[in-house]
Amino acid sequence: TTDILGASILIVDDQNANVQLLEQLLSEASYTNITSTMNPLEVCGLHRKNCYDLIMLDLQMPKMDGFQVMEALKTNDADGYLPVIVLTAQPGHKLQALQAGAKDFISKPFDLIEVKTRIFNMLEVRLLYRKLENYNKLLEETVQERTAELRESEARYRSLTELASDWYWEQDESGHFTKVSGPVLEMLGIRVDN
Repeated sequence: TTDILGASILIVDDQNANVQLLEQLLSEASYTNITSTMNPLEVCGLHRKNCYDLIMLDLQMPKMDGFQVMEALKTNDADGYLPVIVLTAQPGHKLQALQAGAKDFISKPFDLIEVKTRIFNMLEVRLLYRKLENYNKLLEETVQERTAELRESEARYRSLTELASDWYWEQDESGHFTKVSGPVLEMLGIRVDN
């Protein structure tokens, strides 16, 4: 819950009343990292800089509507997960927004309990996605390290087996070498007392 309440949230709506309502709602629910803008043209730059865990995006705005913002975010989002909940008063826009890449929607006028629940659920999924992504990166690094170690070990084994046919040794009953020959004696540090 602490991670969820500390998640970074961007509110995008051209109506100041909606922005203030959502900011107040999130603050009262103990969210601590809330940013907002009324200018949809700023969204991509803000997201590139801050990598928001959630973008609450109004669909009907001047200059650039929410669908255009989502298209622009798709080219901007490095991890391939578009963390957008759309805000809409148009029932017909819900399916279209989900098809455009939004992960969820909130209907206007706002039902405050629904808003809080959808935000919490979305952030929970987003943070789990990030943890999985980080785990996959760590796993990939571990596999690469182990593969490099295995290749190194195989190379050592190959060079030893190539040289093995040139080796000759005899041991006495106590395990001491009595006769040793081969080109790798110095490399192995073997001394024979004759």
